[in-house]
Amino acid sequence: MFGNRFLGDVVDRSAETPVDRRRLLTMAGIATAGAGAAVLTAGTAAEAAPAAGGVSDASILNFALNLEYLEAEFYLRAATGKGLPESLTTGKHDRGGVTGGYAVPFKTAALKNIAREIATDEKQHVAFLRSALGGAKVARPAIDLKGSFTAAATAAGVIQKGQVFDPFASEEAFLLGAFLFEDVGVTAYKGAAPLIRNKTYLEAAAGILAVEAYHGGIIRGGLYSAGYQDPSIYGTVDKLSAARDLLDGKGDDDQGIGNQQYANLVPTDRNSIAYSRTPGKVLDIVYLNLSGKPVTKGGFYPKGVNGAIRRSA
Repeated sequence: MFGNRFLGDVVDRSAETPVDRRRLLTMAGIATAGAGAAVLTAGTAAEAAPAAGGVSDASILNFALNLEYLEAEFYLRAATGKGLPESLTTGKHDRGGVTGGYAVPFKTAALKNIAREIATDEKQHVAFLRSALGGAKVARPAIDLKGSFTAAATAAGVIQKGQVFDPFASEEAFLLGAFLFEDVGVTAYKGAAPLIRNKTYLEAAAGILAVEAYHGGIIRGGLYSAGYQDPSIYGTVDKLSAARDLLDGKGDDDQGIGNQQYANLVPTDRNSIAYSRTPGKVLDIVYLNLSGKPVTKGGFYPKGVNGAIRRSA
């Protein structure tokens, strides 16, 4: 997607290096040790080792790869009934399996085609990052696409305790499940931009951000249109948005899609700028962390993500 220039420059990295706490606190505003910056930054052989107090390219790219594993497995199963091929799941640390997920019984040809396109994009993101990392790439961590969705929907008040939310059961459920991911991905890559030193790699990160933003817009638009047939969808989306906002801590950096009177398909601040999230906040969401304390696993990643950046904020 980004051409040979990027792939050619990002050479095989050595083992991941520890994340320097003080530098990250200053740069990303992260309040706990062990959390890194979710950025795509890489360079020539001279740049492969981080600057004093910096974060290794491998650690940064692997954090992004963990997120892309999750999205790829969700969309591929929804669109095709099958996940990533085994050849795209190997790497350092323990390789985990995927629980849940099957082909959505799409009734609308257009939505089925959309799901296929997004699935292809996410699969290519995985392949791209794995190629960039070479021998330093981490394996796919254990991923839960079953109980995690039910837990998220219960926490959001979308369903009652004891009920089940299955994002693969219908078109509407698929859109709601996809909504949980897409805005998080956009804010993660947006938060990365200020931390990237090399302009070439800033361009590459911007390319992935743009694709994720397109995906987010498609999902939000699909839900908004569906709301005209079933107005309760707007309230459900609001609850899921509020849950993400609660999970990621203080601040208001999440929005619903509006209602039949007004559309809010582009979630932005008062300056119409997309929101940002630190890696710690992203992990709090995907770990479904309501404990108020830093954690290293939970939710969609029952054993945690692989790599050096794995602790929530």
